Amino acid sequence: MHTRTLGLNGPHVSALGLGCMGMSDFYSRSGDDTTALATLDRALELGVTLFDTADMYGPYSNEQLLGRWLAGRREKVFIATKFGIVRTEDPHARGVNGRPEYVRQSLEGSLQRLGVERIDLYYQHRVDPDVPVEETFGALGELVREGKIGHLGICEARASTIERAHATHALAAVQSEYSLWSREPEHNGVLNTCRRLGLAFVPYSPLGRGFLTGRFKSPEDFAADDYRRHSPRFQDENFNRNLALVEQVKALADARGVSAAQLALAWVLGQGEEFIPIPGTTRVDNLEANLAALAITLDAAERAQLDAIFPPTGAATGNRYGAEAMATLDR
Repeated sequence: MHTRTLGLNGPHVSALGLGCMGMSDFYSRSGDDTTALATLDRALELGVTLFDTADMYGPYSNEQLLGRWLAGRREKVFIATKFGIVRTEDPHARGVNGRPEYVRQSLEGSLQRLGVERIDLYYQHRVDPDVPVEETFGALGELVREGKIGHLGICEARASTIERAHATHALAAVQSEYSLWSREPEHNGVLNTCRRLGLAFVPYSPLGRGFLTGRFKSPEDFAADDYRRHSPRFQDENFNRNLALVEQVKALADARGVSAAQLALAWVLGQGEEFIPIPGTTRVDNLEANLAALAITLDAAERAQLDAIFPPTGAATGNRYGAEAMATLDR
């Protein structure tokens, strides 16, 4: 397994992590916990060490699932979780909380559910606009000093917020959505800030929420309870316009003799050594196929072709979230 460094002089983790959200929430599940546990087992067997979850996945059930699995494996696993998004009874509504007292409360809950004494990487999942980031990361710094957190990260934050958080307590990683059709960090200063500060950049949804795999041909391919039915990029004419882009990626992948998913992941991995993508899956076969992308190196011509299909701005049609979730992004 290839490894990459989590921030300046940080720990080495697998160059491709595993996002665990879909094992418990948001995407309609294709199997039960037995299927998910088998995928986690196979990931560890193949050398994956970075496993990503959050308290709001479920909520709570994804951390509980990982907690059951971690028993007897703790020393082999680098676990990342997050706090700060507050679920409500409305499945499409979100609150955000970055108050110091909530930080400690959330951490203690995650430690209990995961059955560990320390979180290896703890992210602020969304920035609270009503709480200065210095207050939130001041509280997180105290928890690092207490030995309950190994490293800190922040998600979906603008460049200036990353700077302020890092000045309060050193960050190791920034997590944002990033893929061929979500390249905003390239031009909003986030990637430049990560590189200048020596932070790892952890792309979530590097396969465009599964769309870049070419598996979905119609909105009806999503299960009735799949949240993507409510995402602007997967609705109405947006779906068809975006599908035309994916068909071009699939044609390039076919010419290379790889899958569209592998081509898309290889592109993300090739963006720099600071990139540590965390594609999610519930299935062993998808996991194994994703890991095969580590052996693919794209040449300049292939990268130019992909850039022509997916330019850094304005490639995909539709926002990446609905209005409620877009409002929680630090933009």
